[in-house]
Amino acid sequence: MSRALRIATRSSAQASTQARRVADALTDAHPGLRVELVFVDTTGDRRQDVPLHTIGGQGVFVKEVQRAVLDGRADLAAHSAKDLPSIPADDLVIAAFCERRSPADALVGAALADLAPGAPVATGSVRRRAQLASARPDLDFRELRGNIATRLSKLPEGGAIVMAVAAMEILGLTDRIAEVLAPDRFVPAVGQGCVAVECAADDAATVELLAAVDHAPTRTAVEVERAFLATLGSGCSLPVGAHVHGATLHAFLADPERGRWVRRTASLAVDDLAGGSRPDGAGAHAAALAVAADMAATMRDEVAAG
Repeated sequence: MSRALRIATRSSAQASTQARRVADALTDAHPGLRVELVFVDTTGDRRQDVPLHTIGGQGVFVKEVQRAVLDGRADLAAHSAKDLPSIPADDLVIAAFCERRSPADALVGAALADLAPGAPVATGSVRRRAQLASARPDLDFRELRGNIATRLSKLPEGGAIVMAVAAMEILGLTDRIAEVLAPDRFVPAVGQGCVAVECAADDAATVELLAAVDHAPTRTAVEVERAFLATLGSGCSLPVGAHVHGATLHAFLADPERGRWVRRTASLAVDDLAGGSRPDGAGAHAAALAVAADMAATMRDEVAAG
């Protein structure tokens, strides 16, 4: 490829650092390849004055980045996988799921057990609020938006904020973490900790280049998590989390208005995905996806029944 491979990304510190890591991995795998970043502002970046769930929730950080590929301004789109809607974008393919960093959430400011009754906890995620409320209904939850630096600057006195460990890792801020929340109890967002890279579905040359940075165990795990989310439907606005650990799927679904939440685990009947194995053949992969879909449908019915 004579020209540079162009990666579209948000311009935030976290997103641009993630994209540069993808660029470095590609140039390491393909000596001589030139890669450059194309910065894109998204709806989620521009509308930091309102809660995410009121401006579209999942997808508000990706649509404009995807558009840069579709209109020819970029060859790739790099995203935090947790921001991607469960339904693939038309004419794009997720050609790489990069090796996952920590999927967990964390508290900055104080550990959960150290927070006084009624202490303030700030987060813009309805999922994080619902799960923390299931453990500590006394907490005073507050809205939180902005980039990583902005959110860290808004740590409430005597309280905590909730952050993704992966975001803290990539920016070298893990020393600020007071407690990592166990992912089997505080189930992460689908795909959390993974960077997903899209390209045009008919761009065979770029798909081939991205194969070098696609991490098979991460791909399988995230595909299972996305199958769980897809069953709930693109219109689902309820707090939801799903995470594959080893050969187990952990999931969470809530209806805060009705005070109802469900947390479940299910065996995927496959080898330890996190340990580096993929299901043995397409049949086993399909079976793992079916487990996730069945689990989502069952949990949806449980929450609806109340």
